[in-house]
Amino acid sequence: MSRLSNLYPSVRGKHVFITGGATGIGAALVENFVTQGARVSFLDIDDEAANALISRLNMKEHLRYWHCDIRDVNILQTTINNATRAQGGQLDVYIGNAANDVRHAFDELTPEFWDNNQAINLRPQIFGAQAAARLMQPGGSIITTGSVSWMRRRPGFVSYTTSKAAIHGFTRTLAQELGPRGIRVNCVVPGAIQTAKQMAQVVTPQLEQEFLDNQALKFRLDADDVVAMALFLASDDSRGCAGQAFIVDGGIV
Repeated sequence: MSRLSNLYPSVRGKHVFITGGATGIGAALVENFVTQGARVSFLDIDDEAANALISRLNMKEHLRYWHCDIRDVNILQTTINNATRAQGGQLDVYIGNAANDVRHAFDELTPEFWDNNQAINLRPQIFGAQAAARLMQPGGSIITTGSVSWMRRRPGFVSYTTSKAAIHGFTRTLAQELGPRGIRVNCVVPGAIQTAKQMAQVVTPQLEQEFLDNQALKFRLDADDVVAMALFLASDDSRGCAGQAFIVDGGIV
């Protein structure tokens, strides 16, 4: 259950497409945009989690799920096109959320691992946005997802941090390119966010304390903190924002 209370009337009725929407921050995005009255399409490869989310929200008239492996650019772009057609042909907001921050040692990095990781973390951001921009009218909003991990020089997942640094550059360039068409492009940059996956696979009590020690704000952030920024960037209230990276990290960088 979301704890967010602010309403954005301009989001109501918009078609919002979200990648990686079945779990974690993605599921929180789906829930909150549906609650705002948006028509939400989301993709994932975790059918079980996606169907459980749809069942829990019980708002099928506003919500459509699409199974998609984002590593295949053709399938990704076709899914975006089909989802938009199913929602009346208009796409208003595109959120590139899907990512995989799997840890790996630099000495053990292989070209095959690198290519697969970039095919998840970077390539879909670019080609998903390309497909979305073709469907958008003036007033559209593309929201990429970065990370403070590369700003903090976090070791142990150089492929992921490289992709996230690249997304910042991509966002700034794309904003300049699409701005004349009236399409805003901005990046939401999460810090140390509590999600079920992170808590189960990565976060130790020592790392938990490190987050708090390094943050200016002494509480752990959750997915709703990221969603709050995405809602603003999707709404008409952010009409003057383009090419920016909006950091939501409790002051950890």
